[in-house]
Amino acid sequence: MTDTRRYGVCSPEEIAGLSGLEFLRGIISGRFPSPPIGRQLGFRLAEVEEGLAVFEGEPGPEHLNPLGGVHGGVALTLIDSAAGCAVHSALPAGLGYTTVETKVNFTRPIRPGGGTIRAEGRVLSRGRQIATAEARITDSEGKLLAHGTSTLIILDPQRR
Repeated sequence: MTDTRRYGVCSPEEIAGLSGLEFLRGIISGRFPSPPIGRQLGFRLAEVEEGLAVFEGEPGPEHLNPLGGVHGGVALTLIDSAAGCAVHSALPAGLGYTTVETKVNFTRPIRPGGGTIRAEGRVLSRGRQIATAEARITDSEGKLLAHGTSTLIILDPQRR
């Protein structure tokens, strides 16, 4: 399957006035480019609703650690991305976010060539400045591969 997505980063002017949900839906539809990290690690934003973000990907041999398993950094990045985008999907226009902390638990090895893995992130709590979210990675059979939580700070350019 050929990857036909565009990759890049939007300027603030391109996305001004869009809620987080509108912006993320624009990535899925192809209106906006997918983030370059997705090309590097072989994953993509697949679904988004308010408070929910789903990434999918197919780990391959380029993601292996020295022992032949998929490097834990792939799972950590997917959990951070799914949790962060879940929070982003709940933000109004003009607000941003960044991760303060992400904790991951690995429950099964991720194998290259094992099919599509899915990372589902959900908002647990959102205050004015801090949000928390959780994410789970499952394999194509629904088996849990990793799970984690993220704490994120909400960035408001008006509150500097």
